Amino acid sequence: GINMHFCIFNIIKIQHYIHESDIVMKYFVLVFDGMADRKNDDLGKKTPMEVAKKPTLDALSKKSTVGTVLNVPEGLKPESDTANLAILSYDPLIYSKGRSPLEAVSLGIELAAEDTAIRMNVVTVSDDDSIPYEEKIMLDHSADEISSEEARELVLALGAAMGDDVKHFYPGVSYRHCLIWKNADEKFKFTPPHDIIGKKIGEYLPKGEAGKEFFELMKSSYDVLAHHPINEARRARGQKPANSAWLWSPGKNPSLPSFKEKWGLDATVISAVDLIKGIGICAGTKVPDIEGATGNVHTNYKGKADAAIKAFSDGDDFVFVHVEAPDECGHRGEVENKVLSIEYIDDRILRPVYEYLRSTGEDFKILCLPDHPTPLAIRTHSREPVPFMLYSSKEEHDGVESLTEQSAEDKEFYIPDGTRLLDMMIEK
Repeated sequence: GINMHFCIFNIIKIQHYIHESDIVMKYFVLVFDGMADRKNDDLGKKTPMEVAKKPTLDALSKKSTVGTVLNVPEGLKPESDTANLAILSYDPLIYSKGRSPLEAVSLGIELAAEDTAIRMNVVTVSDDDSIPYEEKIMLDHSADEISSEEARELVLALGAAMGDDVKHFYPGVSYRHCLIWKNADEKFKFTPPHDIIGKKIGEYLPKGEAGKEFFELMKSSYDVLAHHPINEARRARGQKPANSAWLWSPGKNPSLPSFKEKWGLDATVISAVDLIKGIGICAGTKVPDIEGATGNVHTNYKGKADAAIKAFSDGDDFVFVHVEAPDECGHRGEVENKVLSIEYIDDRILRPVYEYLRSTGEDFKILCLPDHPTPLAIRTHSREPVPFMLYSSKEEHDGVESLTEQSAEDKEFYIPDGTRLLDMMIEK
């Protein structure tokens, strides 16, 4: 009798184990790039998160684990490569080698051992030929969010004028492009152009013998671009000209451990920007191209939501959607558009993906957060912790009425290392 009871008990245990292992869990991560902000006078001393109408995010936040997380380790700059690597569980202190190599991978560029990839923005500096280059002001890091088609012509012109066996120019998306430079200094300290909006560029141009070639290229780029037909046409339309190249964030060939091997999940990464797509490619995930995905407030939100739903319906377990729009609005100081971009992401991405996941009858978790703040007041990234919410369809938690910077901080649940988020999210 004792042996029979023992056997029955073990059969029940085995059946329970099989049942548990058969349970399907889907994971959806939605990054509102740069959404976190500071109190703003134009918004009645509120933040964009406090003003934005985000019914789906707030409804989920009421039943979620809510807190704050720091995605940028001490000693690193609060850039999107660093923060998004952390969210995807890759330690930036180990794997962050500059954003440019990741962007190069996304553009299909194969980097040789001697190649350094360098991000090259086409920017707007003071549009007056009588002002020496060093005296010009950085007016716009994105040249009025120039179209990819226009920028491509400008990058090809730079390549024709300055390209050689050592330097190769590759057009990317909008103002974001790539320069591959053989045997360049991959650790040279450049200044991101979005950090110096409204400032005289001379202090931030490459200096010394090590920076001489970089400086000469940037200065010469003005001569190539200032009166290019593309820019003359932009002036005629009242748009800012993309009249200079600006180099920053160099790095060597990147490599990341496989996301599938790390987590045992089939994954898709969806973004408009080459940096995030490059992270996905290096991690071995699927990286679909979304037509009309621009990285600004007018991006194809529906296309991203549809791609996320398709990835889940095709059998993927983990989908990561990154939306650049709030970050771009922060850089450009566009208060109303930053609020609007948060509302669009909530309504056009989070809502339909949540409704789809709920309709499947399977268990799922949703993680929503910014990667870093991009405060409108300073028009660049800052390093403070950001709010997050983690929703589980299996169990409800005591969350907050509305997800904001302050409500998340008030929960007093702080994660000092963003690489631990997926440990908390993914059931092993």
